[in-house]
Amino acid sequence: MENVETIPVEVAYARPDEQVIIGLDVPVGTTLKQAIEQSGILERFPEIDPEKMKAGIFGKLKKPDQVLTAGDRVEIYRPLIADPKAVRKERAAAGKRMKKGGGDIKG
Repeated sequence: MENVETIPVEVAYARPDEQVIIGLDVPVGTTLKQAIEQSGILERFPEIDPEKMKAGIFGKLKKPDQVLTAGDRVEIYRPLIADPKAVRKERAAAGKRMKKGGGDIKG
């Protein structure tokens, strides 16, 4: 039997009601996608679509074929529920309304 050098990595996924970090040892040369598959997280969270998922390492989006290094934390990102551009426009509009209506000053 051949000794295969391994490295420790983590695979993380968070839902509003549950956050999971799975630690595992993978062979040197393992890709981001392979680590996700080996972690078993896809079976635990069937809502994750391996073909559409976005994932990264320590908060930076990476491609599925990114080779991992020791200590990497692979993060699976959920889709945004709101369009960030639309949310900013709504906040800006709300801020303008507040400035215009600034309230009554009695003195």
